[in-house]
Amino acid sequence: MSDDEAARQPGGTSAGDASAGSRVVTWQDPFAGARLMPAMTGLEFVRGMIDGSTPAPAIADLARMRVVAADVGSTTFECDPHISHYNPIGTVHGGLIATILDSAVGCAVHTTLPKGQGYTSVDIRVSFLRPVRLETGTLTCTATVTKAGRRVAFAEATLTDAAGTLYATASSSLLVLDLDTAGETVSGADSAR
Repeated sequence: MSDDEAARQPGGTSAGDASAGSRVVTWQDPFAGARLMPAMTGLEFVRGMIDGSTPAPAIADLARMRVVAADVGSTTFECDPHISHYNPIGTVHGGLIATILDSAVGCAVHTTLPKGQGYTSVDIRVSFLRPVRLETGTLTCTATVTKAGRRVAFAEATLTDAAGTLYATASSSLLVLDLDTAGETVSGADSAR
């Protein structure tokens, strides 16, 4: 049984015992993408994460999420919940759900930005509509930009299962930042941190 199949079993392991486990998380240099960002449009950058030419952020492997589609003003992410994402009450932690939603709205805004610009979240409002469990299966998060401003952008997202059942929604405002050639913010960063 694969790790993914085992994680979907009741209790999250092939033996059905969730009392103990381990997980190995790997990632690439988290700054490699930041160094590439200033020379790429946001759409090129996000599509690069899909085709592997741009490294995915470290959080992607930890959260078991990936961007699977991107167009100007929209992105689609998928996430495979794991037993290691559970909270003390026996469901997937809301922080993971908020992370997926935040990542999707951020990347949706990024697809609207020209070379030399990036973004950071100002706020996010998440509505949790039903609990997520391992049995929920792969989650799909679709995000759309509702207003692409010069300094602040706005986006919304939904989180559904394969049957289209809605599990959470989000709305977010994001600060648009100018980047220097090293991929670090040079304006507005202090106000968002």
